Amino acid sequence: MQPNQPQNTDPNALNIELSEAIAEGEYANLALIAHSSSEFVVDFIRLLPGVPKAKVKARIILTPEHAKRLLAALEENVQKFEQSFGAIKLHQDAPTYPINFGGAVGEA
Repeated sequence: MQPNQPQNTDPNALNIELSEAIAEGEYANLALIAHSSSEFVVDFIRLLPGVPKAKVKARIILTPEHAKRLLAALEENVQKFEQSFGAIKLHQDAPTYPINFGGAVGEA
């Protein structure tokens, strides 16, 4: 430990490492969600106009409990965002994507 760094005394504190490559992030404008009895699979996809093939930029696999916790965290953060910046408008004419890769699928 560096002498100038304060020591974290919280036993529940997480030590999270964020690599430079991951910190840059990936842009996605479509999420496809499938689930089984034991997991949720969320594929984050970048769909570009005029490009016939969309690429999955990240796949995240969650337990049902963690999926529910993610849902609650997203709801809380959307509420905070809207309190600060106003309501997020959903466009009713958003395109639908006939994509199904087995199992129940949702879009976000």
